[in-house]
Amino acid sequence: MYSKSSNNLPGDLLNAVLSSQATSLVLFDHQLNIQYMNGAAEMLLSVSARMVLGKPMDQLLRCPQDVMAQHLATVIETNQPLSEREVVLLLPDGHSITVDCTLVPVEMEQQPGMVLAEIRRVDRQLRLTREERLISQNLATRDLIRGLAHEIKNPLGGVRGAAQLLAMELEGSNLEEYTRIIIEEVDRLKSLVDQMLGSRQLPVMRKINIHHILERVCTIITADPEHGAVLERDYDPSIPDLQGDADQLIQAVLNIVQNAVQATAAEGHIMLQTRILRQFTLAGTRHRLVVQIKIIDDGSGIPEELQERVFYPMVTGKPEGTGLGLSLAQSLINRHGGLIEFTSKPGKTVFTIYLPLEQSL
Repeated sequence: MYSKSSNNLPGDLLNAVLSSQATSLVLFDHQLNIQYMNGAAEMLLSVSARMVLGKPMDQLLRCPQDVMAQHLATVIETNQPLSEREVVLLLPDGHSITVDCTLVPVEMEQQPGMVLAEIRRVDRQLRLTREERLISQNLATRDLIRGLAHEIKNPLGGVRGAAQLLAMELEGSNLEEYTRIIIEEVDRLKSLVDQMLGSRQLPVMRKINIHHILERVCTIITADPEHGAVLERDYDPSIPDLQGDADQLIQAVLNIVQNAVQATAAEGHIMLQTRILRQFTLAGTRHRLVVQIKIIDDGSGIPEELQERVFYPMVTGKPEGTGLGLSLAQSLINRHGGLIEFTSKPGKTVFTIYLPLEQSL
């Protein structure tokens, strides 16, 4: 096939060159049938070329709203190259990946126009970028809150002291009730600031079993008489102990699970899942082994307008919420060298906690 092009290379040699490329290449004819795939494309798309050659492209590359088919048709019609960033591809095995695509028209002698798709996976780069943003966001938020807390707590102490002195002068007076209200409100504001700051105590690292942490959280949740969600477990029992502060990890996981309980209906389901990831990068550091904890619920999901800010303090979609739970959870996990990420849509929200199991490479 390639030997008929204007290139003078023998067909076998040209095929060998294309097969050795690290970029995934897929060739489509003018009817959008698959004519060629190199080895990199087979690995990326998790399919053997022999299984899909000659078949329509939608048996290999499916996109929401048929975006890929529209782009391929445009290239064939205009005979002009086209590039698209961050395209979500639905693979035959049910998984989805995010890729950058460059579609290039190919002219063959005595054949209708064809299109060569160059596909580069960007999931990992996007995850690393999102990870860096989450970490820098958390650090910036912590610094801002510490500065604000100092500026707020000093005058609050003065107000409280003045109210106490005034209460002593007004003892037995009808006005004493007002000083009591002032003192209580000052204490409430101080408590709120302390919650925003979170614990200043560094993690006390000991060997702990992550499933003991999760089971403790489940016990706390099920002890609530208003709890109605069904808790399910999908644990990997082979996960070894990790170094961590049990109290801080319990608090971090509990904050996420409590949000999941509030998001689900009385008959909702919450899944706690653990897995081991190998050679996984966190915050630019590669780890041999990382514990992955997923908290999956079938609730209403996080509103789209809040998703970019969900780890900021005071950001909440619940009328009665303080918006401190996820911010504190992210801070506690960061102290363990880990990270929290999430995806959310109506009917499925997944919070994923990553915790290094071993020392970084």
